[in-house]
Amino acid sequence: MTSGTPLTDFALNRFSPLRFDGTHTVTPTDLSTLLDAARRAPSAGNAQPWRFVVAHRGDDHHRRLVPHLARSSAQWAPEASVLLVAISHRWVEDTDLEYSEFAHYDLGQAVAHLTFQAWAMGLAVHQFRAFDKAGITAAFGVPEHLEVTTIAAIGRPADDAANLSGAGTSRERRSVAEVTWPPAHQWKRPPGR
Repeated sequence: MTSGTPLTDFALNRFSPLRFDGTHTVTPTDLSTLLDAARRAPSAGNAQPWRFVVAHRGDDHHRRLVPHLARSSAQWAPEASVLLVAISHRWVEDTDLEYSEFAHYDLGQAVAHLTFQAWAMGLAVHQFRAFDKAGITAAFGVPEHLEVTTIAAIGRPADDAANLSGAGTSRERRSVAEVTWPPAHQWKRPPGR
């Protein structure tokens, strides 16, 4: 299925870099713009159930965060200009909701908006979950009503061929028919369910 309108450059060419330029720095002004894009994302009831820990390469937050990265992400993520720890609310402030069933979805929207903005600024974002969640929670004193959910590495991609191929850069995607309902094929239930 194709539409008459071409996809945006972002939709066609976005990728998650496997290597970042370790000399590039995201300026405070650029970071403010990225976070502004994130905060403008839609959320259920406008609850905005997200918070971010900002770790600039080499600062104290970065030094506290990097030891909690898994071996796989520790090989490339520390070179990014910024590591952004994305935190979701386990319940929504200023409401009677004990748990926001939409918090993860809403946080994903916020990080997606930040990712779109980063692309427009010539930056790239690589989101990942290869880290010690409990370790980061303890290192930053994240209270129990908040949940360390994911990390986004932000910066300028390294300019080399190795950065253009690999698991994070694959442009292979399921077809539109495979991701719409009813499915073009039957989904298989995971073993044991």
